[in-house]
Amino acid sequence: MRDEYSEFILGKQQLGTRDGFKPTFMPSFLKDFQGILTEWAVEMGRAALLEDCGLGKTVQQLVWAENVVRHTNRPVLILSPLAVTQQTVAEAAKFDIEAHACPDGKPRLGINVVNYERLHLFDPNDFAGAVCDESSILKSFDGQRKQDITEFMRRMRYRLLCTATAAPNEYTELGTSSEALGYLGYMDMLTRFFKNNQGNSIKPHQSRQRGQQLDDNAKWRFKGHAEVAFWKWVCSWARAVRRPSDIGCSDDGFILPPLVERSHLIEVNRPPSGMLFTLPAIGLAEQREERRRTIRERCEKAAALVADTGQPAVVWCHLNDEGDLLESLIPDCVQVSGKDIDDAKVEKFGAFLSGDARVMVTKGKIGAWGLNFQHCAHSVAFPTHSFEEYYQQVRRFYRFGQTRSVVSDIVTTEGEKSVLKNLQRKAVAADKMFNDLVSYMNDAIGVERSIEFKKNEEMPSWL
Repeated sequence: MRDEYSEFILGKQQLGTRDGFKPTFMPSFLKDFQGILTEWAVEMGRAALLEDCGLGKTVQQLVWAENVVRHTNRPVLILSPLAVTQQTVAEAAKFDIEAHACPDGKPRLGINVVNYERLHLFDPNDFAGAVCDESSILKSFDGQRKQDITEFMRRMRYRLLCTATAAPNEYTELGTSSEALGYLGYMDMLTRFFKNNQGNSIKPHQSRQRGQQLDDNAKWRFKGHAEVAFWKWVCSWARAVRRPSDIGCSDDGFILPPLVERSHLIEVNRPPSGMLFTLPAIGLAEQREERRRTIRERCEKAAALVADTGQPAVVWCHLNDEGDLLESLIPDCVQVSGKDIDDAKVEKFGAFLSGDARVMVTKGKIGAWGLNFQHCAHSVAFPTHSFEEYYQQVRRFYRFGQTRSVVSDIVTTEGEKSVLKNLQRKAVAADKMFNDLVSYMNDAIGVERSIEFKKNEEMPSWL
C-alpha cells in the first residue's frame, strides 16, 4: 500500500516529461558537456539551458535547432536580441550549420534567425520549433510583447530557452520561463510553491509613497514544505551550469582570470537643494534626482577612467544626457543610442568590434545581452538596482575564452551608495540561487525520472 501511495504522490508532482526525440545530429565539435546538455534538450523537446556566458549556448541552440529541422523537415526560428542575429548566423557558418538571417518575415527551410522586435512579421504555424536566445530578456519586455512571445511559442511542439541569468532577482522569475515552455503558468507556479502575507494571488506593485518600496504584503516566499519540491520541479525542465564540472566534466579551457571590481566614490561640491550636505538618497524619486544632479561629475570621472589607456572600453549609461555628455568627453568613441535605427545600431556595434571605435558608450538595455566583446577587458558603469543588467554588462567581456583580467569600474556618489549596496546584496542572492539550482540539478541527473506514455488512448464505450 505504501508503494502505491508513493507512486500516486509522484504522479502529482507535474515534473517535466520527455516530449522530444533521440538526436540524429551530434557533431564532434561539441565539447563533452555541450553534447550532454544538447542531447538532453533535444530529448526533452521543451527545455531551458541556463548556462554561464561563454559556455557555448549559441552552438548548442544551433545543434538543437538543426536536429528539429531534420526530424520534422520544417523550419525553426531563433529569436535573439538586436545585433546578435548576424553573430548567430556567423557562428553557424563557422560550424557548417546552415542558418539564415530572416528580417522580412519570410522563412526559409532550415534555421531562421531574427531579433525579437520583428516577431510580429512571422506566422507560428510556419515553424516546428522556436529558440529564445538570452531568454531572460522576456521579463524586460512590456506585458504585451512578453505575451506575444509566449503565445507564439505556445504553438510549437519544440521549444528551447537559453540564458545565463534565469532568475536574476527573485526565484519567481523562473515562472516566466516555465510559462513560455508550456509547463506551469507564472501565477500557477506562485500559488503552488509560494505564498504572500495576504494569502492571495495579488501581484507585487510599487507603493506610491515616498520610499517607493515593494508592497510587503505582495512579496512571495516559499511555502514551508515547498522549497525542495520547487527546485526538483525546475530541474525537471532546466539544466543550470556555471562551469563544466557542475555536470561532472573537466574545466580545462574554462577557467577565467580574476575579475577586478573597483568602486569610485565621487565627491559632489553642491548638495541637494535645501540641504547643507549630501545624504544617501532614499527611494527612487530621490535617487533619480541625485543621478540627474551629478551627471557632469560622474561622466567626467567615467571619461577619465578610459581616456588614456589606449585599450578598448565600454561605458554604460542610463540617461540620454549621460550618453551625449560621455560622447563629447571621449574623442575616440561611438555612442549607440535608442534614437538610432536598428541598422545604425548594428553598424556602430560593428565599428567597436572591428576597432574603428576604441570606446563604445551605450545603455545596458541596448547592448548588454548576447553580444561578445572579448576583445575588450574594461567596463565602466554607474550603479543600478538591476543585478541582471550589471551582470550582463560585465559578461560581455568576462566570459569563457577571455584571456585577460577584466576591470569593472563602478562610478557612484555619496547619494547613490544605497543603490550600490542593493546591487551587491542581489549579487549574493543570485549566487545562492544558482548554487541551489546546480545542487538540485545534480540530484535530478543522478536519479532522473520521466513519464513515458506507452498505452494507446481508448475511447469510452459510452461515448
